[in-house]
Amino acid sequence: MDEGLLKQMRFEAEEIFRCSLEAVDPYEAVKRFVRVQGDRLILGTKDRPPVELDLTKFRRISLVGGGKATAPMARAMEDLLGNRIHKGVIVVKYGFTEKLLLTDIIEAGHPLPDTNGVKGTEKILDFLKGAGEDDLIFSLISGGGSALLPYPAGKITLEEKQELTLSLLECGAGIDEINAVRKHISSSKGGQMARAAYPATIINLMLSDVVGDKMDVIASGPFVPDSSTFKDVMEILEKYDLNDIPRVIREHIKAGLEGQIPETPKADDSIFDRINNFVIGSNIIALEAAREKAEQVGYKALILSSMVEGETREVARVHSAIAKEIARTGLPVSPPACIISGGETTVTIRGKGFGGRNQEFCLAAALDLAGLPSRVVVLSGGTDGNDGPTDAAGAIVDPDTVSRGEALGMKAIEFLDNNDAYHYFERTNDLLMTGPTNTNVMDVRLVLVR
Repeated sequence: MDEGLLKQMRFEAEEIFRCSLEAVDPYEAVKRFVRVQGDRLILGTKDRPPVELDLTKFRRISLVGGGKATAPMARAMEDLLGNRIHKGVIVVKYGFTEKLLLTDIIEAGHPLPDTNGVKGTEKILDFLKGAGEDDLIFSLISGGGSALLPYPAGKITLEEKQELTLSLLECGAGIDEINAVRKHISSSKGGQMARAAYPATIINLMLSDVVGDKMDVIASGPFVPDSSTFKDVMEILEKYDLNDIPRVIREHIKAGLEGQIPETPKADDSIFDRINNFVIGSNIIALEAAREKAEQVGYKALILSSMVEGETREVARVHSAIAKEIARTGLPVSPPACIISGGETTVTIRGKGFGGRNQEFCLAAALDLAGLPSRVVVLSGGTDGNDGPTDAAGAIVDPDTVSRGEALGMKAIEFLDNNDAYHYFERTNDLLMTGPTNTNVMDVRLVLVR
């Protein structure tokens, strides 16, 4: 194999990935969607009818929100509205900050919630409860918001929420399922912030990190009607045999099933009459930017889907099979080819290692491609820059990745079985490092074949 060409392909893969990140920059997403002309607020883009509001009709304009991308979203709103903003309170992941003049930033834990998140959410809820009919509130929501806005319901403690969240993450539950549970053990999710803010006018701007851009799933939909129920929650716990959950949580869910605790607000509730929900950034935008960049550097590019879900290793095998098919038959795209996909897979944790779904994807792909004579590079990265609990966005691998590990005394299959892709790639120099990106629209995967 031509090592020089392989090095060039790895560089191109990272260049394409970084271009996809630029396309979903939260600051630019807000500036594209929100315009201020004098006292007129105009919401929308060229492909949808605009919504207009007269800013003089409101006594106060405020910002609230939570997520990994919320700080740059708030910076864009401050730039647009300036001193019109009365107050701002947002909760972000540690390190995902910006220099803001009018908005208080509270840094908190993700993916496991912590006390800072609870305090920040309580501060937002207290503010919302004091809002009136002449208040205009911008809600800035992005991926990670569900963990960052964790105020527990009833007598449930943060520690009990953490315990159940960890169990859901480890058993391989999907994000829709995890968020359905979170909504019903929290006071801030599943439309409950809308209930607190009524009768204020809400503009809810969301950067989507969920498959299909389902608004009630993004950050567990604090301002969006909730279609899930206490019955759904019980079925999820039974599906994954999560019997050993904290007693207080089980009693809370049982009380909900028996009607002793109100359900989360549904679509027919009048509290949503004064709420405008908009998705202003999503995974498909990142994939389209990746396709455009790939074509610029000489690849024939094909987007498979922005909605890829399932067990990470199985998804990796499908992508590896496509790479082999391209190399062998030139189908579905002849070389030089770039296959692009997005979405969010899940990892069923069986080992005790360190890593994330993108690194797991790449290690599984590296094993499938080991020794392949064709020139193939595979990249998988989280657009937030943090794959799982690690400081890497993901990894970049090629057909020599496994042999490089063997030369260092490592067996790739053993690291994969232990869910320890990070420590494998740390030694083979295959980690994809971007640092915090301050955005989050799920994952981007690239398969390059020459």
